[in-house]
Amino acid sequence: MKNLRWLIGFGVLAASLLFIILYPIPSLLSWQSGFLAHSFFILMLCFAMCLFRVMAGPTPADRAVAIDTLGILIVGFCAILSISTGRDWYLDIAIAWALQSFIGALALAKYLEGRGFDE
Repeated sequence: MKNLRWLIGFGVLAASLLFIILYPIPSLLSWQSGFLAHSFFILMLCFAMCLFRVMAGPTPADRAVAIDTLGILIVGFCAILSISTGRDWYLDIAIAWALQSFIGALALAKYLEGRGFDE
């Protein structure tokens, strides 16, 4: 049952990625440079590799590092969207996400180490 859920989730993510590539959002069509477009697709490739590491990670520590890397990639996505659209609120989202990711990584490290949150 667990493998079926993972397979369905992976299928939904792959279909979403394919839809984004084939039918991009109109605001993403007006890239200011080819560099931003290439960096966006490189980040999407890194995102897919991190999701694979979350699924196939042999230890919980590997999964924790992959989830932390996903947070960094989301900050990168926000930065690219902020540059391409000229809207500042993407940077606010990126800062909030980075702080939340840091706190989550600390909490997960404490949990994996077997300590309580008050230690």
